[in-house]
Amino acid sequence: MDVVGVEGETAAGSAGGRAVPAGEWEREPHPSDSLRTFGAVVQGLREHAGLSRADLAARVQYSKHTVESVELGRRMPDEAFVERAEEALGNTGALRRAARHLTRGEAGLAAWFRRWARLEREAVSLCTYECRLVPGLLQSEGYARALFENRIPLLTDEQLEAQVEARMGRQRMLRERPTVPFHFIVEEAVLRRRLGGAEVRRAQLDYVLEQTAPRNVTLQVMPLEAEYHSCMDGPLRLLETPEGRRLAYSEGQESGRLIGDSKEVRVLQQRYDTLRSQALHPKDSRALLERLRGEA
Repeated sequence: MDVVGVEGETAAGSAGGRAVPAGEWEREPHPSDSLRTFGAVVQGLREHAGLSRADLAARVQYSKHTVESVELGRRMPDEAFVERAEEALGNTGALRRAARHLTRGEAGLAAWFRRWARLEREAVSLCTYECRLVPGLLQSEGYARALFENRIPLLTDEQLEAQVEARMGRQRMLRERPTVPFHFIVEEAVLRRRLGGAEVRRAQLDYVLEQTAPRNVTLQVMPLEAEYHSCMDGPLRLLETPEGRRLAYSEGQESGRLIGDSKEVRVLQQRYDTLRSQALHPKDSRALLERLRGEA
């Protein structure tokens, strides 16, 4: 599953010394791990100081309900809340530092994918192998819509639209990070599948050709007639962090796993590198796509 952050509204710190009503901040529809962690730090410091939520609310000039919501990770604290809470809870600097890493929750995002999605946005290189469906970064809107329309259990119209919007928004990475290498290996069978019908398939092939045209985006197709295949165990994603650490991600039915163990990642990287040598050359892959587009 793919991701994009949800933008909500917060009080912009203009309380001017008065308590902010509980409903003045929008509740986070999808609390992120960072919000929950920040809230736990606030609660821990408050309890260490021997203060109740009402006590802290009086000191930070927000309502008790707002303090509770922040501690439970349900609301994004604004700058005024962070500063006042910092001063009220010992001025250790912990809340200011923690607030720098706050992110809102992600709509339509499976819990197991969240950390990978955040790492992905900062990665200096990304590699993806897919044998089930077109990778999310390369999906046309029609293809993505067909995927979500086929979800079991069925999604509501609102959920479906949120999923499509999130998926298309995530693709900004390809345009906004022109110096980051993105590499994809996709099974030929995936590109031949008529998901959504002939028109959707034609548009999807056009979209893949468009998305993989930039110099930093490389696509290789794994041909049906290939006699060797190093990634028969399933789809795989790999990335390198700005610090030079390599991580992997593996996903299946209703589950996913972020892999940080260096030995395991090394094995997966070897499999992916071998698969690159087994797949069609990028130019031949593009020629195959154009041929499939002509046949569609």
